[in-house]
Amino acid sequence: MHFRVEGSVEEKREHLSERQTAPIAGDTIAAISTPVGEGAISLVRISGPDAVRIADAIFHGREKPSRFVPQMQHFGEIRDGENLIDQVMLAVHHAPASYTGEDLIEIACHGGILVTARVLEICLRAGARQAGPGEFTERAFLNGKMDLTQAEAVIDLIRAKTDLALRSATEQLEGRLGEQIRTIRDELVSLLAHIEAAIDFPEEGINPDDLEQLRRRLAGLTDQMSELIETADQGRVLREGVRVVIYGATNAGKSSLLNRLLGHERVIVSESHGTTRDTIEETLNLRGYPLRLIDTAGLRDAFDHIEREGIARTQKTLRQADLRLHVVDRSEAKPADFYNARPDSGIELLVLNKSDLPEHRDWNGIPGIPISCLTGDGLTTLGDEILARISGGHLQPDSTIAINARHRECLRRAHEACERAGAALQQQIAPEYVAVDVKEALHAVGEIIGTVDVEQVLDAVFGQFCIGK
Repeated sequence: MHFRVEGSVEEKREHLSERQTAPIAGDTIAAISTPVGEGAISLVRISGPDAVRIADAIFHGREKPSRFVPQMQHFGEIRDGENLIDQVMLAVHHAPASYTGEDLIEIACHGGILVTARVLEICLRAGARQAGPGEFTERAFLNGKMDLTQAEAVIDLIRAKTDLALRSATEQLEGRLGEQIRTIRDELVSLLAHIEAAIDFPEEGINPDDLEQLRRRLAGLTDQMSELIETADQGRVLREGVRVVIYGATNAGKSSLLNRLLGHERVIVSESHGTTRDTIEETLNLRGYPLRLIDTAGLRDAFDHIEREGIARTQKTLRQADLRLHVVDRSEAKPADFYNARPDSGIELLVLNKSDLPEHRDWNGIPGIPISCLTGDGLTTLGDEILARISGGHLQPDSTIAINARHRECLRRAHEACERAGAALQQQIAPEYVAVDVKEALHAVGEIIGTVDVEQVLDAVFGQFCIGK
């Protein structure tokens, strides 16, 4: 499902004319669109006005690509003069029925590093230039094949590590977030038209009933923005994972717990104290939820500057945690500073490790989750409790609309501008001042979907992509 972005291609390119990237207008780009390395197949893409001409020049088969039936693969050879480079499958996608909205060639060659590089080299020598990061998707945006939220969803789709993250990216790619933003923007346009009509025709005036209606409409918009802003944490969790920090005293079993949760030996485990000197991070898909598990240096009085640095990093990581797992050895006496270790909160779980050994009397009556990293007992219960804490505080599986940090900042500015506009209406300030705030909100919302001049925003979005996408 595609949405046409406001403004012509020429207007969008004019907006981009001062960006510090390779020129876009009128040239043809090429890139390898599959990961570097050996594989069965690699894909080389060419997009732009000369794409078909370049394909004609380098492809040798029963007929020239310019005569191909669109969107069908044809077998042939890529040659450099008389020298065979590879046997390939080539497909032609004519504008505007292509990913970029331009003539697009896709060459599927054998997946060796050298042969793929040679195919790309031939394309470049025939008249294409090397594409920049995200430039194929950027052209799709410029040519109205998608809005900016959909373009961002492409990178989220590529990076998705769980089913929830994948579903969120897919729905954003289909345009669900763009639809909501566009609805808000249309309402702001309507409000602004009403206010500017009052400015242009002051003899008509705005009666009290109209003022109250405008205030209600603005309040409704701020409520919609607030609902979307509240999904920012959910969006961060879906894209980056929940930060779960494992901490506690030395030799309590923190690294053993990390290894157990991951299902493989990621961290060295030793009976010696202070084995872990730095934070170690791994990603885990826990029943569809993305977790960033962080093992930390054990908390104790440090013996050297390296261990002190590790403990300092542990403290910093704890402050940034979404969920903390405080691991203790329940077979040993309770540390003297146990109650002062961390404040009790909804984001902390006490994990009573070594349940396969007799429990020390100090832990009688202490609420926690008993586990054994040696036998695996209690790990299912721990997983259930982790999910309960996460879903209660961060994720709502039934709602996959989740904004990113850029969207949140734009919506925050729009929300504040609408609140100022509402206050100005309440105080019956001249409509010119109200219009200024509504225009600011309109501009901020437009930045989300790319309907305003946002060169730096586009740089930030497409700079995340790999070359060839």
